[in-house]
Amino acid sequence: MASKLIELEQMIQPIAEGLGYIFWGMEFLGQGRHSVLRIYIDKEDDGITVDDCEAVSRQVSGILDVEDPIQGEYTLEVSSPGWDRPLFRLEQFAAYTGEVVQVRLRSPYGGRRNFKGLLKGVEGDEVVVQVDDNEYLLPIETIEKANIVAQF
Repeated sequence: MASKLIELEQMIQPIAEGLGYIFWGMEFLGQGRHSVLRIYIDKEDDGITVDDCEAVSRQVSGILDVEDPIQGEYTLEVSSPGWDRPLFRLEQFAAYTGEVVQVRLRSPYGGRRNFKGLLKGVEGDEVVVQVDDNEYLLPIETIEKANIVAQF
């Protein structure tokens, strides 16, 4: 599925950016008839509105209908990354150094898959997360899902 996501991203990113948005990332949650393709967009200053999501959704939907890259039924969602924004790329992790993050790995590392702690930065292709008194270097390719933990 990773290659399918790369193909979808290469198809969708230029559409979002051509409309003036930042393509933040995307995820495909394959669950049979309840599968979801979720696209995250952002803007520099104003934040994202429902109209922004609708504009991107309309354009992406048209391309997906023509190209038909996803087998079966799915729901297309376009959303702002929000306060608990997901992190997909190393540069996103680097930009949020100093924030608390929740990271889930594809397979256990050091006997665990879930890490919640202070994002210390990026070293090479690894994300550095401090949990209590321990620092973990987590290779980006092992990260299944990562989010900022909203602090209020």
